[in-house]
Amino acid sequence: MTSSNSSLRGILWMMLTGLMFVAVTAIVKHIGTDVPAAQAAFLRYLLGLVFLLPMIRPILNARLSHRQLGMFGLRGLAHSLAVILWFFAMARITVAEVTAMNYLNPVYVTLGAALFLGERLPLRRLIAVGAALLGAAIILRPGFRELGPGHFAMLFTAVLFAISYLLAKVSSGEVSASVVVGMLSITVTIGLAPFAYAVWVPVSLTNLGWLFLVACFATAGHLTMTMAFASAPLTVTQPVTFLQLVWATLLGIFLFGDPLDIWVLIGGAVIMAAVTFITWREAVAKRKSGG
Repeated sequence: MTSSNSSLRGILWMMLTGLMFVAVTAIVKHIGTDVPAAQAAFLRYLLGLVFLLPMIRPILNARLSHRQLGMFGLRGLAHSLAVILWFFAMARITVAEVTAMNYLNPVYVTLGAALFLGERLPLRRLIAVGAALLGAAIILRPGFRELGPGHFAMLFTAVLFAISYLLAKVSSGEVSASVVVGMLSITVTIGLAPFAYAVWVPVSLTNLGWLFLVACFATAGHLTMTMAFASAPLTVTQPVTFLQLVWATLLGIFLFGDPLDIWVLIGGAVIMAAVTFITWREAVAKRKSGG
């Protein structure tokens, strides 16, 4: 397969990934506050355990140590809190705002890798991080408009997801990807259970069906994203993720009546440009080191 064909394949997979994740966002937005955030998140993961079946044998064969189990447990807790806050924010702010602020995750991962994993943070990458944070300020515009609980929830969501991804990065060097993904599903389901129990309300069969669709689209999105990464370098696929913000904006306007906020698009573009630069610099550094 030629390089151009591989790049095109990667771009198409990543475009499909964006559509899958926008579908997840749309369904959660549709459910809204009918189901409490913690309960909705728990049911999404509980219903998604059906996709865990192929991963049971690799998990059992991995013979995880107490340290590894502890790391997976810590990751599960961070991810559980992040998912609750994400569901909470999704019911309260626009689809475009949630999508744009999600782009901060890789930025926080970059900072966390420098602070806790000893990775270098050169000046150019530090400037890119600063630009991404400026993009977040453009989206939020504190002092120029009223910020609600949903906005603050998304800020904490990005931090908690970054912690989860950093722990996954450490674990991925020790066990297979199927074990990392499978243990996340198990620990998050367990981690969400007490939060869901505390706010439990009766759920209609319709909403259960919607939440199962969330699990299906999320699983499919992670699969197509893996296919995109396998087909083309991150420097090719990363910029394509900005289309997700475009689709989310259009969906919010036409399906949920969200107002068009040009500042959200501008801020999202600034964050995406910074993330793309960080990705490109990591690819260059990896090539130079022969990795």
